[in-house]
Amino acid sequence: MSAAVQTPNPDPVALRQMMVDRFGPRSVLTEAADTRRYRRDWHGDAEGEAVAVLRPASTAEVAEIVRFCAERNLAVVPQGGNTGLVLGGIPTSADGHVLLSLERMNRIRTIDAADFSAVVEAGCVLAAIKTAVEAEDLFFPLSLGAEGSCQIGGNISTNAGGINVLRYGMTREMILGLEVVLADGTIWNGLSTLRKNNSGVDLKQLFIGAEGTLGIVTAAAIRLVPKPTRTETALLALADRSDVMALYALARRECCDLLSAFELVPPEGMMLAKEADPNLALPQIAPAPAYALIDVSATGSLDLKPLVERFFETAMERGLVIDGVLASSESQGADLWQIRDGMNEGQAKRGVHLRTDLSVPPSKVAPFIQEGMEEIARCLPDCLPVAYGHVGDGNIHFNVLPPAGLERAERDAQLKTAKTILQAIVDRYDGGISAEHGVGRLKRDDFATRRSPVQERLLRGVKALLDPREMLNPGCQLPSARDGRDLTVF
Repeated sequence: MSAAVQTPNPDPVALRQMMVDRFGPRSVLTEAADTRRYRRDWHGDAEGEAVAVLRPASTAEVAEIVRFCAERNLAVVPQGGNTGLVLGGIPTSADGHVLLSLERMNRIRTIDAADFSAVVEAGCVLAAIKTAVEAEDLFFPLSLGAEGSCQIGGNISTNAGGINVLRYGMTREMILGLEVVLADGTIWNGLSTLRKNNSGVDLKQLFIGAEGTLGIVTAAAIRLVPKPTRTETALLALADRSDVMALYALARRECCDLLSAFELVPPEGMMLAKEADPNLALPQIAPAPAYALIDVSATGSLDLKPLVERFFETAMERGLVIDGVLASSESQGADLWQIRDGMNEGQAKRGVHLRTDLSVPPSKVAPFIQEGMEEIARCLPDCLPVAYGHVGDGNIHFNVLPPAGLERAERDAQLKTAKTILQAIVDRYDGGISAEHGVGRLKRDDFATRRSPVQERLLRGVKALLDPREMLNPGCQLPSARDGRDLTVF
């Protein structure tokens, strides 16, 4: 990969005008009021800086923009739907970074029902993809709370997880091929829909989870499955939070491979969901230390209801649950899931808080949560800990909400303490600090302290090969001299 010839940059005003002349006014945003929503993170906790926001409409335009930036020594920060939680798509330099939004690249190029595949552009909103393939009686199983605004390019770049991981895997398992613009502006077309292709190294895997640091994903070939025709949803009240993994194991056995989602919902989560939506109708269910929200789905003529009822009865007989609600309709099932989705909004309304994305071996989920709750209660008794998530794959979002009215310095100090406590427990359990959200800028330093020398050498080597000038998303995942101001607080 040869380095582009660098030319001196004019002043920022002239540079922005040059971009408008080169790429057109629809593709270039320069006014602060127009660029602010791209420069702020989803929660509004951080706001970055950029020379401009560029919005290409094709892969060729992305390549042209990258070459333009390479000639002027400008770094490119790719961004999807800007729903990320680790500041991975936020630029940090008013004179050195260009934000590249893929939002205009939102075409679904093909849907092949016979092949169970589709080719979609990186800016396609996840919900739009799901709706389009469902019209062909197909299903794209990636499911996230932000699916109404997140984009598939961002999902790929962070290797997003979601509620269906235990049955369908992470985003990585749903990608058949990629189209990527590299740091010198060349285009790699790897949009194969082959299921089996052992012709050398699987290059697409380099870019999945790389958060735009090795190349810019512009399109993807995705794997589809038959659209489920039946879904049963249940909310079960656990006798004790420590029983959650025993209940999960029972669900895996009693519901076969049809178990699609198994979520831990704390009672605090119901309170937060109600705060987010006062009109939310909470189910009539016994008070409990924790709840399990599950989905079982299938295609064809299989009757799921007796399967789920038998599982519920067995769980009751074994003393794992004390009560439960089995959804009687699709709409009631959606209402139950609204509790899970509303928890996030309720936490956001409480203001700045610690959001974690931790993973431990599934067998350690219950003791991890218990230990975390005890430590937070002992060290930060005024904070509200909220532990929930995808227990089937060991992914717990252990968040900590500070009390209202604290001065910023005291709030940040408490949240930093909470993060230190939880990460120390994760380390003792040989867990991970990022299960599905990525590393971004927010967890970059935490990631650095946990890398082995060999891992460091490999990561640096791949970066040096594909992006020797650190043009692509500098400061994301790995430290870079081309990163601007630090956006992290705790």
